[in-house]
Amino acid sequence: MAQFSLAELETIIHQRAHSGDADSWTAKLFAKGIDKAAQKVGEEAVETVIAAIRGDRQALVSESADLIYHWLVVLGIAGIPLDDVLKELESRTGRSGIAEKASRPRG
Repeated sequence: MAQFSLAELETIIHQRAHSGDADSWTAKLFAKGIDKAAQKVGEEAVETVIAAIRGDRQALVSESADLIYHWLVVLGIAGIPLDDVLKELESRTGRSGIAEKASRPRG
């Protein structure tokens, strides 16, 4: 079985967002806008944290999937391609996390 990728999920989200399908959760989120989609990211992040703290492996897997999906929806609504985030992550791999964080502008 071929491995499913975030890039494939991003493509599916883009297709569904513009499908006009009244039964598509993705299309509904895009129609409701970034505020609603960002709210869902927050909700899923909290649920992911709770699952992790409880040590509930299956819930952690499920909530992580929800979190990643909603995060990609927010990026899509904002017009930010996944590649931009991956490039940012790649740029950070050559230095320690502590050094990278210290180099960020304060504010």
